[in-house]
Amino acid sequence: MAEEKQVQLQRSLTGRHITMLALGGAIGAGLFKGSADAVHTAGPAVIFAYLVGGLILLFIMQGMAEMAANNPSATGFSGLLQPILGPFAAYMVDWAYFTMWFVDLTAEAIAAASFIQIWFPHVPTWLIVLIIAVVISGINLLSVRWFAETEYWLAIMKITVIVFFIAAGVFLIARNVVQTPHVAFANLTAHGGFLPHGAFGFLSAMLIVIYSFAGSELIGITLGEVKEPQKVIPKAVHGIMFRIISFYLVPFFIIVTLFPWDKLTDKVSPFVAVFQLIKIPYAADIVNFVIILALISSINSGIYSASRLLYVQNQRNKRTTKVTQSLTKLNKHFVPYMAVLTCSLSLFMGVLLTYFIGNTLFNDLVGSISYTILVIWLLLCVGHIKSRSNGFDQSTYHVKWFPWTSYFSLVALVLVFFGILFSTSLVVTGLTALIYIGLCLYYFFT
Repeated sequence: MAEEKQVQLQRSLTGRHITMLALGGAIGAGLFKGSADAVHTAGPAVIFAYLVGGLILLFIMQGMAEMAANNPSATGFSGLLQPILGPFAAYMVDWAYFTMWFVDLTAEAIAAASFIQIWFPHVPTWLIVLIIAVVISGINLLSVRWFAETEYWLAIMKITVIVFFIAAGVFLIARNVVQTPHVAFANLTAHGGFLPHGAFGFLSAMLIVIYSFAGSELIGITLGEVKEPQKVIPKAVHGIMFRIISFYLVPFFIIVTLFPWDKLTDKVSPFVAVFQLIKIPYAADIVNFVIILALISSINSGIYSASRLLYVQNQRNKRTTKVTQSLTKLNKHFVPYMAVLTCSLSLFMGVLLTYFIGNTLFNDLVGSISYTILVIWLLLCVGHIKSRSNGFDQSTYHVKWFPWTSYFSLVALVLVFFGILFSTSLVVTGLTALIYIGLCLYYFFT
């Protein structure tokens, strides 16, 4: 039974919790399901695409950590940006992030169902998604600490297998160097060169890169439930970012070194192929299990993020309605239970969309999500550039090369926008634009 009086979120998350939350959000379908697409688009240059994407995200996260250190009472992105960019930017960043996760939950659930059906081909998609929805919703309705512990161990299992993958890949490359040193790295430049599709292919691959890194910034959503955010957030940002970049750069270097980029196929995951090279029994089943864990972990993080955004936005909404009030009520575990259940509905919407659209839905959703991530990152970037004119405490965490890191991210994101624009279908671009037009109209008319 929910408590009738309005209570506040509890600050029960620690540094290790938010570290694994961000890793859980970032290491999902983009790495396991999108890896072959990224390599096909950019060739071996996909390594630098992820390096550039990682630098952009690192600089944005540093800026966010600085804003959090100077405003420890802030809750969510809107709390960071409203004093700097005003109420419209605060409104837009929160609803854009909610939109991203609401759409991404569908993408991740569809992907998870497809991998589970490898083992249970006769089980319908809707039933698998229903089971996922019930389990993940139940976890999120428990106390935030229970949720964080679950996400922590899911992320640990996922990261452990990635570490084993890296160890296996390094062993295979080292063996090739010893046995055939003249061709050990030939795949990096053969088959059309290091950049086979030119600059356009590189920019087009950024669509998958941006989608892959989406979720890392959810640290900003945990501000209201983190102990000592001034200390924890900056420390977590640096630890998380270097882990995320490593978990993407090194695996992709291994993949394009061991296999010709134009021979990879979506039918066999590159991760499975590497384990098969060292003759690990049941490699396909092991990797399939890890991929499912990765996707469930990402869904878990997504429902947490989206529900907290609903809670914060409706708590601040002055136009009180019954719906607004229900979304801000907390249960006995101090969890916004109606917001959690509302976000879980996106999983069921995904079943209907899959039925009508088919297998191309995942790629369409990736394009829409990438646009949304650009909006969020641009707002955080501009916010950091203007933040010091709004008051700055030099004794707290601060970015050493301010404002050049944020200017680098700003220019890079504009270039990435054009890459995504020309590699995404007009239908997806148009529908995404309509979402943002609707958000803007709702703000100005209400």
